[in-house]
Amino acid sequence: MSDNTAVANELKDKGNLELKNNRYDDAIKYYTEAIALVQSAIYYSNRAQAHIKSENYGLAIADATKAIEIDPAYLKAYYRRAVAESAILEYKKSLADVKKVLARAPKDPSCLKLHQDLTKVLKTIAFENAIAVNEKQSPIAELDFDSMIIEAGYKGPELQIQVDKATKAVSTDLDLKYVGEMVELFKEGGKIPKKHAFAIVCVANQIFKQEKSLVEIGLKRSKTAASGELQLEGCETITICGDTHGQFYDVLNIFSTFGDTGPNHTYLFNGDFVDRGSWSCEVALLFYCFKILYPQNFYMNRGNHETNDMNQVYGFADECKAKYSHKLFLCFSESFNALPYATLIGQEYLVMHGGLFSDDNIKVDDIRKIDRLKNKQPPKQGIEMELLWTDPQPEEGRSASKRGIGMQFGPDVTAKFCEQNDLKAIIRSHEVRMGGYELEHNGKLITVFSAPNYCDSQHNLGAVINLKTNSDGEYDLDFKTFKEVPHPNIGPMAYTRNMGF
Repeated sequence: MSDNTAVANELKDKGNLELKNNRYDDAIKYYTEAIALVQSAIYYSNRAQAHIKSENYGLAIADATKAIEIDPAYLKAYYRRAVAESAILEYKKSLADVKKVLARAPKDPSCLKLHQDLTKVLKTIAFENAIAVNEKQSPIAELDFDSMIIEAGYKGPELQIQVDKATKAVSTDLDLKYVGEMVELFKEGGKIPKKHAFAIVCVANQIFKQEKSLVEIGLKRSKTAASGELQLEGCETITICGDTHGQFYDVLNIFSTFGDTGPNHTYLFNGDFVDRGSWSCEVALLFYCFKILYPQNFYMNRGNHETNDMNQVYGFADECKAKYSHKLFLCFSESFNALPYATLIGQEYLVMHGGLFSDDNIKVDDIRKIDRLKNKQPPKQGIEMELLWTDPQPEEGRSASKRGIGMQFGPDVTAKFCEQNDLKAIIRSHEVRMGGYELEHNGKLITVFSAPNYCDSQHNLGAVINLKTNSDGEYDLDFKTFKEVPHPNIGPMAYTRNMGF
């Protein structure tokens, strides 16, 4: 064994230990150092696994492909490439790689499970395509509240539901007392009646549909508000939160730590409130209740996980089915289509889930012009996709996405966009940050992530941004971090189609 090989194996072993302990960045560093010494299929394949755990699926595919080039017989590389391909919804490519493994290892349990999951999701997609109905058909419009009954034995809060015969608009007597009792019911492992859940989604959807694709809000200050901006009279704080991913107990901790939403405290949740975590229904219903109670003080941007293809794999669709019904998921899906894509605060801070664009000619006004109700799901390319999917990079310019979807943009792209649109900064989410938040691109771009100890494994802090006005009438940003809180003994991904990730 050469000296290089011996050192590389030691680095690989260190990487394996870091991977086992969920320290994925450190694992990637050690594997990279090993690869610099020896071009080994094992090292590339192991780094692919670390990238999978970091959700860098594009990089994982590249590493697994390199491992296969070095050793076409190395089955782990095919499996890991299949896992990464399934994570970015490339199901047919994933299935092809799985079949290559099973041709030589027909009893491999991981591959058999992935094959089963892929076959199931492909059948589901084929079935949905076969029964695809007119774009104008609405699951929410088909709801018949008169025919719905409250489940036997239900002892939770009551909710009166009315439907206007002329307009078909739905209304309820939802109040804070109901929400408080609903939360306690959820904490005990209970559910509200399906009829209540349908009504909450329906009423929230009516409110979302009245909002613009770009919501424009601001705190009252000496400066004259721009046309189209809603100044929040009496509001002292706007709290911006990143991904929460079904971590219901951490969401409750956000409100208990930083204050309840209401006329003097506005919240903006910046997408990805469902999937992965095992209480996505509870988080979504709570957020929708707050939207109904405080439509001008509670806002939600769409994330890449508020989409059908992600929900089918990462848990929300199956969670809705398990806890309520598949039809409730269809109604949630319709309401996700009405969520705004971005929020502009005081004409100075643009908040979206993913990031900036592949075209320098895109302006804030182009977000205003998005007809989000035109499509049932976001297009696979263009401004809507990029608002949901793109990520920053430290290098100048643009490059292919480490995720395998969208692209990455550098500090020059951010600086130019902010200058052209007279913005102080971009605020986005979409990625774990170990400290809960990070100032990037010379302070022109801020990432905030609000799911602490993401998926019970990342050991990251959560964070929020409190935006207030100072004595000069300017906005100040105050970054607050928090740790995870205990939750019932149900792990993340309980409703996820495993797919190996």
